[in-house]
Amino acid sequence: MKPLIYIPEPNLLFAYDQKCTDVRDGLAMYGPVNKIYGIRSGVVATQRGLQIFKDFLDGLQKPTYNANNVTRPMFPGFEAVFNCKWESNNLYYQEVRKEEIDHFLYNENTHKRTYDLVSLFLEKIVTANKNTDETVDVWFVVVPDEIYKFCRPNQTLPKYLVQTKRTISKAQAKSFRFTPSLFSQLDEDNRAKEEEALAYTFDAQFHDQLKARLLAHTVPTQIVRESTLAWGEFTDGRGVPIRDFSKIEGHLAWTFSTGVFYKAGGKPWKLSDIRSGVCYLGLVYKQLEKSKNPKNACCAAQMFLDNGDGTVFKGEIGEWWNPEREEFHLDPKEAKSLLIQAIESYREQNNGQNPGEVFIHAKTRFNREEWEAFQQAAPSGVNLVGVSMSRSKPLKLYRQTGDYPVMRGLAYLIDDKSAFLWTVGYAPKTQTAMSMEVPNPLFVEINKGSADIKQVLSDIMALTKLNYNSCQFADGMPVTLRFADKIGEILTASADIKAPPLAFKYYI
Repeated sequence: MKPLIYIPEPNLLFAYDQKCTDVRDGLAMYGPVNKIYGIRSGVVATQRGLQIFKDFLDGLQKPTYNANNVTRPMFPGFEAVFNCKWESNNLYYQEVRKEEIDHFLYNENTHKRTYDLVSLFLEKIVTANKNTDETVDVWFVVVPDEIYKFCRPNQTLPKYLVQTKRTISKAQAKSFRFTPSLFSQLDEDNRAKEEEALAYTFDAQFHDQLKARLLAHTVPTQIVRESTLAWGEFTDGRGVPIRDFSKIEGHLAWTFSTGVFYKAGGKPWKLSDIRSGVCYLGLVYKQLEKSKNPKNACCAAQMFLDNGDGTVFKGEIGEWWNPEREEFHLDPKEAKSLLIQAIESYREQNNGQNPGEVFIHAKTRFNREEWEAFQQAAPSGVNLVGVSMSRSKPLKLYRQTGDYPVMRGLAYLIDDKSAFLWTVGYAPKTQTAMSMEVPNPLFVEINKGSADIKQVLSDIMALTKLNYNSCQFADGMPVTLRFADKIGEILTASADIKAPPLAFKYYI
């Protein structure tokens, strides 16, 4: 066996059982693998934000071009691609007045202003869902750029903008959380302090907190800045756009439209050549910054099937972080619980049938205790395989001639259990490299169970093409781990999240 091999670019499946390696070509020529017959949008925005959204949506109905339509193909128009109507005259609108935003925005406390603004937008969506009999497929939260700018961690509001002073420090808020009697006499002043202390239990990132607090309501959302939709209207003092998307307008249209189609219930594409009966599980971890115990972390698992369906299972908080080894590991009880949830979900989606193979992906190696727990949870006859992936082991490979780096799909086989895989590199189909830098490969290791290393590498390549949130040729990471950090941030953005198993679309 030669140590250097090539993993062919995986095929994807589209309408009429047509195959293609490029998602944009496949959608443009054949259409999505399954159709929906219209999208009903909800919009939470200011009056200006609503008009910006309508204008952007009207623009999506027409072809949109990029500066280079070879490396980034033009977008033919929403209905032409998805065979589905999505019109600006069929919107359910909830207004957020500028005065309401300003009332909360200019609070000195970043946590409090983010919490209050999230509450403002959240209440609009929740109330609207209760009060309308019509189904809203996707809610669009169109936020002014000021919210994006000032509702982020460690973002200090300029003194000249401050209208409301903080009433409690972070240290006082922490003391209150662990010693509530600090403000036991709830007069008006102390009640304000209690509310501000509560805000500290939530992450100060607007996007993540809103996503987290909406999980209990199972509402698909797309959060977008006004300057993303109308970038040409937001200029500096010289009239130059602050965010210039002129060279990638078609790419923006592809990405935005595909994500919306998926969140509305459509399936843009699915993997073509993946074996049936395979389940892929990616482990998610996130340390709890607000915890007294530095070992405490949230855990979750993302399950993906060969048809592209993804489900997130939230686990329990525990001492999953090992600071000495700088690794996350589950205890046997939690490991068993997560896999049981995944198997049960798989069975529900496959007429009670167990998977034939389960591949568990993680960024670190599995230890003996957690792997034995996984084995106990797996039904008899299921081939359970543990695969770790990282870019921590540097290896550079250069071509002797030419202007481009090595090809995507190239693999260097170390042995029958491990290999370096270039998921980023030159792609002949797009006639360009996916990165301007010399690409670093993934170090892939089968550290538990048994599988063909070539098959594992081929599966990983396929899973790099299953990101419905970005309509591009491929990702550098498989979808099982691509969103691990982001999902972890959402799951830890809100205090005591009660999230049932939910489709992947609620997190992206």
